[in-house]
Amino acid sequence: MSDFNAQVIEEFRANGGKVGGFFAGYDLLLLTTTGARSGRRVTTPVMYLPDGERLIVIASNAGADHHPAWYHNLRADPEATVEVGAEGSVESFPVKAVEVTGAERDELYARMAAIAPNFAEYEAKTSRRIPVLALHRL
Repeated sequence: MSDFNAQVIEEFRANGGKVGGFFAGYDLLLLTTTGARSGRRVTTPVMYLPDGERLIVIASNAGADHHPAWYHNLRADPEATVEVGAEGSVESFPVKAVEVTGAERDELYARMAAIAPNFAEYEAKTSRRIPVLALHRL
């Protein structure tokens, strides 16, 4: 895990899901997946879009030409755990990831880009189709 991610995770847990810096003011969750190759549990801070009962996450990897590790992990094992801020504390619960495609994917991506313009930049930076996943509470 990067030092940056470790600091964000520590701040998130210490402050009931609130963080400063790059993620300040955005909805952030901690996504814990099982490593596709290592089998180890890995936690990653990820911005999300609330969508009814679902939490929408986007595998942008900041516009890199490859998917983030957590996306590969969810493809291998779609069951994961999320931590979200809930009224000054952090709530943890299991989820199942389902990839969203077609027009629904495009609409969700556009909604996220409207909230966080970096996502439009990420899409412009890469030739890959950035995956959108819906996390459903188990």
